[in-house]
Amino acid sequence: MNVLDKNSKTFEDIKHINEDGVEYWYARELMHVLQYSNWQNFEKIIHKAKISCENSGISVFEHFIDVSKLSKRANNAEVEIRDYELTRYACYLIAQNGDSRKKVIAIAQTYFAVQTRKQEISEKKYTSLTEDEKRFYQRNLTKKGNYSLNKTARNAGVKNFDKFHNYGYKGLYNGETADDIAKRKGLRYREDILDNMGSDELIANLFRISQTEQKLKKDNIQSEKEANKAHYEVGAKIRNTIKEFAK
Repeated sequence: MNVLDKNSKTFEDIKHINEDGVEYWYARELMHVLQYSNWQNFEKIIHKAKISCENSGISVFEHFIDVSKLSKRANNAEVEIRDYELTRYACYLIAQNGDSRKKVIAIAQTYFAVQTRKQEISEKKYTSLTEDEKRFYQRNLTKKGNYSLNKTARNAGVKNFDKFHNYGYKGLYNGETADDIAKRKGLRYREDILDNMGSDELIANLFRISQTEQKLKKDNIQSEKEANKAHYEVGAKIRNTIKEFAK
């Protein structure tokens, strides 16, 4: 399941690197890639993303840097307009708060979520890893993600965690439970399916995990039934996004 190859170039094309080698994106350029035409509407999404950043205990000013630009009008007059220099994390939060009905938003959510995770090691180092090393790295992230998801799910009322996780697998794997996936892969009894996935498949599952945790928190879900439903819906949405990439 490759969730990046066919769409990462769009976001890479508008990426900038400053003199210190730090990457950033301009909000007005990102706005067009995300298919928004009105700056005022897009700035409302930026405002929501800032609130998400602040609520996570992370400095807004480090990730959303106010900048001014000169823009030419039809009569060649130059006016000063507002913009932002955005970190990869800021772009991720903007995608999270964007219009989920847009396919490009789903693509952006996947892209920036995965790339933000990768920032724990340098891009150069990650790309130089072997497939087994990438798989090992992504497996460790998935373990951490599942641990965090379980805590959030418990607070949401989940008691049967096997059932809860199977709802997520069913959404992502077109109805397959963990046991079904294990049988398809020819695994031995109680052998962990996550230990038998390639790096791309682990990335898809990591995204499922992180997005489910966000949904449980954002929607303030307080029942096991609703938590299971949310996990299934997130898995199915990611499956549909992956199918779009494969076209």
